[in-house]
Amino acid sequence: MPERDPRLVFDAIPERFDKWRARYSPALFDHITKTCGLGPGVRCLEIGPGTGQATDFALDAGCDYTAIELGAHLAAKMREKYADRPNFSIVNADFETYPFAANAFDLIYSAATIQWLDQDVAYRKCFELLRPGGFLAMFLMVGNYKDSNPALYAEIQRLYDTVFASDQPYRQKFDYMAGEAYGFTFVEKRAFPGRRTYTADEYLEYVGTHSDHITLTEQARKPFLDGLRDAILCHGNRIAFDDQYVLYLYRKSGE
Repeated sequence: MPERDPRLVFDAIPERFDKWRARYSPALFDHITKTCGLGPGVRCLEIGPGTGQATDFALDAGCDYTAIELGAHLAAKMREKYADRPNFSIVNADFETYPFAANAFDLIYSAATIQWLDQDVAYRKCFELLRPGGFLAMFLMVGNYKDSNPALYAEIQRLYDTVFASDQPYRQKFDYMAGEAYGFTFVEKRAFPGRRTYTADEYLEYVGTHSDHITLTEQARKPFLDGLRDAILCHGNRIAFDDQYVLYLYRKSGE
């Protein structure tokens, strides 16, 4: 039997993904909107939108928005949510191979999705698809729960060290600072702060949307999740994250 494409791991949980996956920073979205000059008539492509965690700002700005989503169930959820928006369209296909026209977009962006693609293919194709002067915006969330409760952090890390095991460990590698090697002009790297809190049960729902937690081994699933719940309950039934939403912004030079 052929190995399942690891990029499809999230497609098995569209409803859970939509409810629990963390959203991004409004300040980050405002910055992209202003810096990239988003508005009616601006052609925008989102790579791997999931269920729309970083979609509304582009639609609300009036962009001619297109998404490309590999997962059929995730794409269906996107249509369910946004089909009534006249500036919305989505393609259920693989970005690496789908034949978009060259110079078709003013902005291409990814919210922690481009890292699942082949780096060389991703940068080269984004460069090809952007018009001269167009922007490539890549962003991701870096979560920190260590500083708010070091003791809880230590207990959870012990669980990862001693109990956690996944059938599909997360091994994605992508250099967000490599754009200049592919012809892009680097604009900026900027971080925007955020904060999230969860109860024990809420946090288990949230981590259940992470790729290597979706694919926990059967042997590890119960002891890991039970241990995670107990650790948070013993620390006031609360886990708090001080996040950084990190933006990498490039531009394709030319007129």
